[in-house]
Amino acid sequence: MEKKIEYSNGEVTVVWKPGICIHSAKCVGNLPEVFKPKDKPWIQMEHSKTEAIVNTVKKCPSGALTYYMNVSGKESTTSETTSQKIKVEVLKDGPLMVYGPLSVMHDDGREEQKSRATAFCRCGSSGNKPFCDGTHKL
Repeated sequence: MEKKIEYSNGEVTVVWKPGICIHSAKCVGNLPEVFKPKDKPWIQMEHSKTEAIVNTVKKCPSGALTYYMNVSGKESTTSETTSQKIKVEVLKDGPLMVYGPLSVMHDDGREEQKSRATAFCRCGSSGNKPFCDGTHKL
């Protein structure tokens, strides 16, 4: 079972999946008053408006951060790239980012569906291969 931690301001709930986080720090860079990795809890929803939080979560390249509006209760897994077109981006000194829906076939025969963004390890140090876990930055 995938670990999820939820943070809410009453209007929106941010869902963090630490197992797929690549520690790109886009959340921290875009909204440092909310995303504070050195604090506990590290997501402090009360420090910004819902719209700013949602806009920042939408920029998460790995999909480790998602959100749902508390009225709907349905987690948003869509991103700005909702078309079927797949985009591959090579990040300098970072993972290979693949945006869009894809199927990952593991060496043990498991098939895993990805729908948003997937970060593939290029350095070989990840503990979550073939996916990046940010180990190269530690």
